[in-house]
Amino acid sequence: MQLDPATLLVVSAATTFLVGVLFMASWRQAPGSRTLALWGTAHLVGAAGSAGLALRNQIPDLISVGLANAVVLAAYGLIWSGVRTFEHREPRTGVAMAGALGWCVLCLIPAFYAAIEARILYASAVAALYCGAATAEIWRGRAEQLASRIAAATILGLHSAFYVVRIPATVMAPPQPGLSPLASPWVAILCFVTLMFSIASAFTFMALVKERAEREQRIAASTDALTGVRNRRSFTRAAERAMAEYPDVALLLFDLDRFKAVNDRYGHGVGDAVLMGFCAMATSLLPKEALLGRLGGEEFACLLPDVSPAEALGRAEELRRTFAQLHVPELPGLSVSVSIGIAQARPGVAFDALMQRADAALYAAKEGGRDRVAVAESVAVRAA
Repeated sequence: MQLDPATLLVVSAATTFLVGVLFMASWRQAPGSRTLALWGTAHLVGAAGSAGLALRNQIPDLISVGLANAVVLAAYGLIWSGVRTFEHREPRTGVAMAGALGWCVLCLIPAFYAAIEARILYASAVAALYCGAATAEIWRGRAEQLASRIAAATILGLHSAFYVVRIPATVMAPPQPGLSPLASPWVAILCFVTLMFSIASAFTFMALVKERAEREQRIAASTDALTGVRNRRSFTRAAERAMAEYPDVALLLFDLDRFKAVNDRYGHGVGDAVLMGFCAMATSLLPKEALLGRLGGEEFACLLPDVSPAEALGRAEELRRTFAQLHVPELPGLSVSVSIGIAQARPGVAFDALMQRADAALYAAKEGGRDRVAVAESVAVRAA
């Protein structure tokens, strides 16, 4: 079966145009997303370039060769810029347009413009670089676990590999002089590959944007807006899962001492800063696997997995001492402290029961004068 390259170019241009419209429509629904705007622009520009290539021998070569190829290379640069924006990096539009600008400059050189082999080598190298760089950007952001990330990196990587392969293939089997460039089998293959790339990129790129939005919504629903730590519901669920996984866990309950007095004297802005400062301090001192959450107001909780009672007590004392040393030069009268209650998990004890024991220890710490740590077992012995 033979595929007509001109027809494939028209189909590729139409498909790429529709993909561009899809991206732009999505951008209209989320106007704050520069990524969708760049990807939409890239596909619309690419569609225009493909249409220009399809009209080879029907319109002046200055447009079908010079301008159309420059437009296609600009489209690949914009795709790379869109990927950078998706990964929260500057789009660097100047670099994105460098490939197209280089093409225009080289086309002013008669020897380059007359050598179809040189034009193919340059265009393939630029497209491969942009697609390869976009692949690297996607892969670099893999710490953000999105289901479609691997698929997107694979699609971009394969497209880059196609252009890489085209370079030695052109050197070993250069186009035959005298034949129309559209008669080359490479043109049909390129059209088919570009067509598949447009369709696949539409699905994967749109999926990436959707998955990130859903992930951000989940994070927002489980995070305390002020301090950035888990909210009560999220902390409880995570603590229950951790208790099922680790046999030795300790629950630390925190209550910032006389916090109402801080708000009354210095205002709620300073009070909010104290809450944020406590969470920043705790996050920096606690191990990576620790769970920290805000239960409400000035009350916080931390679950330490796989720790002994002595280790839990040591962590609590370190947090208490460090927080008590917090000083703000602009507010010399500001003094803060925290009371902490500790409860060690026991086999078969549910999270609610562990919370009650830690709360009893916290109450004992506050009744004992504040700015101190109390352990649930010690409290029970004293009560007996």
